[in-house]
Amino acid sequence: MSTDYQRAREALGARLRELRFTCPAGRLTGQQLAQRLGWQGSKVSKLENGKQTATPEDVRAWADATAQPEAYPELAARLAGFETEIRSWRRALANGFRPMHEGLTAEINRSSDIWVWEEAVVPGLLQTPEYARHVVQRYADLLEVTKGVEDAVRSRTQRQEWLYQPGHKLRVLVWEAALRSLICPPSVLVSQLDRLAGVIGMDTVELGVVPLSAPVKIVPANGFWILGDRLVVAEDWHAELWLDDADNLALYRKVWKTLRESAAYGPEAHTIVNAARRALKP
Repeated sequence: MSTDYQRAREALGARLRELRFTCPAGRLTGQQLAQRLGWQGSKVSKLENGKQTATPEDVRAWADATAQPEAYPELAARLAGFETEIRSWRRALANGFRPMHEGLTAEINRSSDIWVWEEAVVPGLLQTPEYARHVVQRYADLLEVTKGVEDAVRSRTQRQEWLYQPGHKLRVLVWEAALRSLICPPSVLVSQLDRLAGVIGMDTVELGVVPLSAPVKIVPANGFWILGDRLVVAEDWHAELWLDDADNLALYRKVWKTLRESAAYGPEAHTIVNAARRALKP
């Protein structure tokens, strides 16, 4: 998690603690506030110490429980501010790609189980170096980042050692569009598709492909990673979101499982990958 983001969480936590201390009817203990809210005492502690990300509902309930509802707009503004700006790509990439990639690599290495959905690109843990170079360069051009592209490519390549460690499992879902997107030259994509076909059947990889022709129960948008039972990393054009609260974890698990219902596996997935390859090189 970025330092800026963590500092913002801690600052919000300090403000929440201040509201608990200045309750008009008298200072509340953490346990007393938890009882008023119907929460576990540990949740109050985690929020105040920046160990958990508050939701808008959390800060509204906190303001009401401390009899200071007028504080809610300020709390909501703080929350919205660090949710959207602190994790912005421009801020995260101010020193190039390397620090951001190192942070994600550390989180991946802490995980034994990872669930991935990608609608537009082959996931980083399965990318060839040349394909990764083109993907990273596209982001660098868009965001005007001038350094660290090769560091990012090396980091992505080294990160793949995770796949060969005992006890690890990568469950990947990709939309067929990701197999056909010419984010790179056709020759590079051919090699990437060969790599993808090669991982089908690996003990540590479960690859599902959602065909373009398959009916889906949810809009197949916004790539994301679920790292164990503790963290979701989701991407948008302006920012990378790191979400660790129970509600968001549950939501993204539900999204992943819903998309999985439309996916093809095994020989069927292999057929879709090979069809995309043949379309590039008849």
